[in-house]
This record gives sequence, structure tokens and C-alpha cells, in this order.
Amino acid sequence: MKRMAKWSLLMLLAVSVMVAGCGSKSDSTTGATEGGSGDVKTVKVFQIKVEIAEALGRLEKEFEKAHPNINLDIQTVGGGADYGAALKAKFAANDAPDIFNNGGYTEMNTWMEHLEDMSNEPWVKDVIPFTKEPMTKDGKLYGMPMNLEGYGFVYNKDLFAKAGITEAPKTLPQLEEAAKKLQAAGITPFANGYQEWWILGIHNLNVPFAHQTDANAFIKGLNDGTSKFAGNPEFENWVKLLDLTMKYGNKNPLTTDYNTQVTLFANGEAAMMQQGNWTQVQIDGINPNLNLGMLPMPLNDDVAKNDKLLVGVPNNWVVNKNSKVKEEAKTFLNWMVSSDIGKEYISKHFKFIPAMSTINPSPEDLGDLATEITKYSKENKVLGWNWFKYPDGATQEFGNAIQAYVAGKSDANKMFADFHKAWDNLKK
Repeated sequence: MKRMAKWSLLMLLAVSVMVAGCGSKSDSTTGATEGGSGDVKTVKVFQIKVEIAEALGRLEKEFEKAHPNINLDIQTVGGGADYGAALKAKFAANDAPDIFNNGGYTEMNTWMEHLEDMSNEPWVKDVIPFTKEPMTKDGKLYGMPMNLEGYGFVYNKDLFAKAGITEAPKTLPQLEEAAKKLQAAGITPFANGYQEWWILGIHNLNVPFAHQTDANAFIKGLNDGTSKFAGNPEFENWVKLLDLTMKYGNKNPLTTDYNTQVTLFANGEAAMMQQGNWTQVQIDGINPNLNLGMLPMPLNDDVAKNDKLLVGVPNNWVVNKNSKVKEEAKTFLNWMVSSDIGKEYISKHFKFIPAMSTINPSPEDLGDLATEITKYSKENKVLGWNWFKYPDGATQEFGNAIQAYVAGKSDANKMFADFHKAWDNLKK
């Protein structure tokens, strides 16, 4: 009887093991693939670029077909929404993404405790060297540059021709002369989306920073109290440029959001808008036949100093170092920049200027705007991006101060004082 009991117990255990080994795909908390090829891991991606959201959704499906054990859960917050605040809310709610975006410099330092060292990833050798700078600290690389972007005044070449403008303006007086000709021809010169704080506080205000003889020295001076906005020639001239866009712009700029601004321009209701090559996809979706170009944002009458576009790395893909699926997250990022289909999406569908030397798009893939920016970059006629070097939260405060100026609720001196107050309150 003891032997029979012992034998029965062994059989019961064997059956239990067999049952456990033949479990259905829903037995695992992460799920399992059909055919028993392993657990399915979900990688949460939280990204900022609304203009690529649709194409990124299609790329997600391509990746999942090639990697059946990895699901992507992609969420997009950007455009008029505050991505930084939304990201902080994610972490505070214990819903941290596995992949998210980071601008580098000060923003990298702010999030350093969450950033995975990516120095040894296979794609690193292909990165265009200067694009590593925003996410490099102590010789380690903490992010993959998303792409290169440039901005200035996007313009409609056909409307310029209609107004009799035969030469693209490259100085502030030339820009005003062009605006007068457009207005005389019954064409609104500028579509201004000044409801968006980031159009003003990030891109617009970067212009006088970028025009400094040494932007980093000027920023250092703001931190130690030796630099001033008021009285600085570049900032004084920048106010003249801002005034010019308002004088010759659309009605109600403070109630015109990003989508409305781009739609006004794409429909031919305005000849220029302050934006970058990231608008190409949206413009093409409204009017794919527009003849587009990109103009500098000039501050004075010096052609050599002003005939430059503002070019930089808009953002970086980073991996949450505390993620339980960080290896799967790295797999996705590497696939996106190394696979044939990933490369195709980056150039043809995202319309990105690649930050990887191994991705070589054609002008037809990039579109008019990125092609123009690439031309300026090759000629070294570029100015840098500086807002990632500001104190955390400063761009929003700057945007609010400029909106108050646009609304007529403050003058230039009050606006500059508000800039200093914001900087001093937020610097660490």
C-alpha cells in the first residue's frame, strides 16, 4: 500500500507538471505567443511628435510582425499640449514609460536618474557626431538623436511670385519690404500661431540667443547675473522682428493654435509662417502641390549674419533604466534605425532629416523644407538651438511673457524683466 501510495503521488506530480507545461497563452501575466515561443512583453512608448503619430502607428505594426514577442504601446502628447508636464505626471502616477523623449543638456540632467546608458548600443557608431552632444555626459551617451530639424519662416514661393517678390528676403529690412508687397497684393504675409506658448517661448525666443557671439557665455551670464536681456542688441532687434510679424500677420494671433496656423498657410491664406520642416507632412496632407521654401529669421541688415536657418536635434529617444523591459525597448530603437523598413519610415514617411550616417534619403523623400535645411547645413549657414540649456520650465514662462506683450499688456522692458524673473526663480 505504501508503494502504491508513493507511485500514485509521483503520477499526480507528473500530471501536474505536464498540465503546467501545456498552459494556454493567457497563463502568463504578460501573455505568451501562439506556439509556445515565449512571453509577450509590452514596451510603453511616450513620444512628443504629433506629426509622425499616424506613421509611427503603422511602423509599430511592422515591428510587431518582425518581433511577435514584443508589443508596442505608443502614446503621443505634443502640439499644443505640455509634453514635459504630461511625462512628469506619468512618473508620479507610477505609469512610467519604457521609452520617452528628452531634449538633452539641462533636460538630460533633470531626468538623469531615469536614463539608461546607451553608449554600447549597435547604432551608436552610425550617429552623426555633433548630434550626440545634447545627450552626452562624462563620456557616456544617454539618448538616440531622433533626427535633425530646422526652422525659420516657411514660405509659399508662388504667392511671393504673385506679389512680385523676385528675391528671397534675408535681412530684416528686406523681410518688411516683402511683407509690404504681399499685403499690397491682397495676401496676408504671416500666419502667426501665437496661442501656442512654445512657438514663442521656444522657437521664436531662441533667435536672439542663437545670434549671440557666444550663446553659451550669454547663458552662463544669465545664471551668474552678468548678462542682461534689456540693452542686448540681439534681443532689442528681436522685438522689432516680433513686431513685424504682428503688424503684417493674421487677425487674432493669440487665439490661433498650431493646427489653425498650418492650415491657414497650407490653404494659401498666408504667405509665411514661423515653423520648421516638421510641418511638411501636415502641409502635404492639406495641399501636396505647394511650392515651398524656408527663409531665415533676420534681426538686422547684415546678410552674412542673418542668412542662416536654425538647425538642431529636436529630441532624443531615451530608455527608462528602471524599466523591466528595457532590453526589448532597445531592440525597438535599434530596429527602427537599422532595418530597411525602419529607415524608409524615418525618411519617407516621417520626413526626417536623419541623424544616422547610414540613412540616405532622396530629396523626394524629404520634401522641399528638409531639402532646403540640408542645403543650408551643408553650407554651414546654421544657428544653434539653445532652449534645452535654459532652467527647467523657463520656456513656458517666456512664452507667457511674450503672449502678454503680443496682447498689449506689457511693453518690451516689462517683458525683459519678466524673462529675468523667470530665469532667476527657476535656475538651480
